[in-house]
Amino acid sequence: MFGVRFLNFFWGYIISGLALILLASPLTLLEQTGWVARAVLGILLVLSVFSWAIILQKTRLFGQIEPQTKKFLQMFRAGKGLPDPNTLRAGAGGTPLVIVYQAGYRELEAQLGAGGRAGAAATPTRVRNAHAVGVEMQVAAGEEVRRLEKWMPWLATTGSVSPFIGLFGTVWGVMDAFSGLGDAGSASLRAVAPGIAEALITTAAGLFAAIPAVIAYNYYVGGIRALAARMDSFASEFVAKIETLYSS
Repeated sequence: MFGVRFLNFFWGYIISGLALILLASPLTLLEQTGWVARAVLGILLVLSVFSWAIILQKTRLFGQIEPQTKKFLQMFRAGKGLPDPNTLRAGAGGTPLVIVYQAGYRELEAQLGAGGRAGAAATPTRVRNAHAVGVEMQVAAGEEVRRLEKWMPWLATTGSVSPFIGLFGTVWGVMDAFSGLGDAGSASLRAVAPGIAEALITTAAGLFAAIPAVIAYNYYVGGIRALAARMDSFASEFVAKIETLYSS
């Protein structure tokens, strides 16, 4: 019986706190929070601002990569020979495939040496080790993947840590609310409002910081994996093409 009354009492003040948050201004809510809640909100604000900066930067980067990658592949497959890397960079320099192509092209020219030169037309010079060309391209692709993954751990950390930081503020706010009840000596909204406001504001702030970070992290990880697979496929295509061009 006591447990039922306690739950009804607790949820009643939770609902009262929600009403307070919905009706009061943000400045009023901040004025009612203590230093612990403000510290929690400050930490969550820093995490959220940096996360959104990363999200916007990644959005701009991936928005350029996709069309540039399609254009690069069209240029590469347009002729029978190997186009000049500078031409591809000028036409589609926003895709990591350019860097991968340059790595393979350099290794190919190093193997051809004085006997021939990689270019638009096939030469009778034979490639000594096509596998080495593929390895150089794989190394370059790995470097590009690491470049694309830069700051991704921040999104993962924000998405996983922010709810717990908000939960800490929630627990502290509930403790403050019950402390206010004890000091007031009677059950009143005025006594518990600051604590409930702290609890609900920090919970909402934690979710506000975490949800976009988690969504962005999963989305961009999928994009990076897809681009890594595309770079691997392109490296195999390049090796197959030079084996055809320089097989005799």
